[in-house]
Amino acid sequence: MIEDYLTAAKAIRRDSPVPYYYQLEEFLKEQIENGTWEPGQQIPSEAELCEAFDVSRTVVRQALNELVHEGVLYRRKGKGTFVAEPKIRESLVQHLTGFFEDTVALGLKPSTKVLAQKVIPAPPKIADGLGLKGGEPVIMIDRLRFVDGEPIVLVITYVPYELCPELINEDLSTQSLYAILEKKYGLELVYGRRTLEAVAATKEEAKLLEIEEGDPIVLLRSISYLKDGRPIEYFKAKHRGDRSRFEVELVRPGKARELLPDDIFSFKNLPRSNTLG
Repeated sequence: MIEDYLTAAKAIRRDSPVPYYYQLEEFLKEQIENGTWEPGQQIPSEAELCEAFDVSRTVVRQALNELVHEGVLYRRKGKGTFVAEPKIRESLVQHLTGFFEDTVALGLKPSTKVLAQKVIPAPPKIADGLGLKGGEPVIMIDRLRFVDGEPIVLVITYVPYELCPELINEDLSTQSLYAILEKKYGLELVYGRRTLEAVAATKEEAKLLEIEEGDPIVLLRSISYLKDGRPIEYFKAKHRGDRSRFEVELVRPGKARELLPDDIFSFKNLPRSNTLG
């Protein structure tokens, strides 16, 4: 029963100006964060929550809707509301890291299935992004990335062939691309530009990511540069919207030099013409 693990009577402060639905939302979120409810577990029904917290169904429904919208809960038609898997955090600024590094840093287990790895003539947009002439050879790597065995992101990466021709023979199912570029080829990635946008999953993407066609996915485009300003990598990554969260660190104008490493400011003269489109 819900009364066995929720101090419902104390959860809602009747004398508080904070809306009841928000108090309930925060309390339910706290139960999930402290492990009272685990991912995949069904939470009490709307009727049970109404009774336990002595609030209206409108209040309960609004609190649950907010948590569903945030990706904390999800609904199964005809079955109820369940706790969602926590979203995987990735950083967008200050540290140029890849999916492998970000995942390991969170204590999770990444794995990769290489769908294609070949040399192709650079398409116009890719050539422009990498500072190449149209048709120059690039190594194209198409990968499906997993976290703890669950498909999370589709990534297509392009690297100039002339900078590391032997990359075509590397096994990228068990290694970090960034680690290979830096340790084996001496190509140190020091600067990057990234953009984000929401798109709908195609039928093929949905099948690979084990979601529904039309479900929201996050498209991340990126160009990474070497210290001398040459572009070394262009990628397009399509992340499951229900399992990904991107974090951005911000500072007030004039405070950046006090808070961030000095070398983050040494790349202002790098070329900006490369397209991420």
